[in-house]
Amino acid sequence: MPPLETARLLIRPFAEGDLPALLGVLEVSGAEAEAATERYVRHGALNAVVLRELEQPPYGDRALVLRETGELIGAAGLVPAYAPFDQLRRIDEQPPRPRPATPHRPEVGLFYHVHPDHRSHGYATEAARALVEFAFGPMQLGHIVATTERDNLASQAVMRHLGMRMHENALDEPAWFQLVGILEAEAV
Repeated sequence: MPPLETARLLIRPFAEGDLPALLGVLEVSGAEAEAATERYVRHGALNAVVLRELEQPPYGDRALVLRETGELIGAAGLVPAYAPFDQLRRIDEQPPRPRPATPHRPEVGLFYHVHPDHRSHGYATEAARALVEFAFGPMQLGHIVATTERDNLASQAVMRHLGMRMHENALDEPAWFQLVGILEAEAV
């Protein structure tokens, strides 16, 4: 994926030296930061080379950087989403129909995370729009998903700004799989 530019952001691959800022964005410190650094160094570069050699889609997180200052303020990207998507129901489905537990399957997911100091400025929506345009343009995807928790109202707002249809897990399991936004290419 080439770097993407919006009015205020540069969405680019992570570069050498970004890890300390990224750990700050993700609010990771101490021993957890040391372990994350080791994983990043060990796997990050290797995964990029392997995907490039196999000509695989540009899955992965990207750095969200303010164009004006160059400050890394978040991460966003197109990532593998592996979940029991067939047990979803539209959030407004009346009456809700029961769904059986279903096997997991892969989808292309939209990911965004902005440092708390930079939230409520529309950066996540701006970055997500650029990624959706890339997904439906050069990648030629038919749809894209985004997952979140019921109490993450900010993430749900981004999904709604993008025009995603909201779905919920019809079952209690898995516990982390609560709300899913789905956006079809023809809806954009």
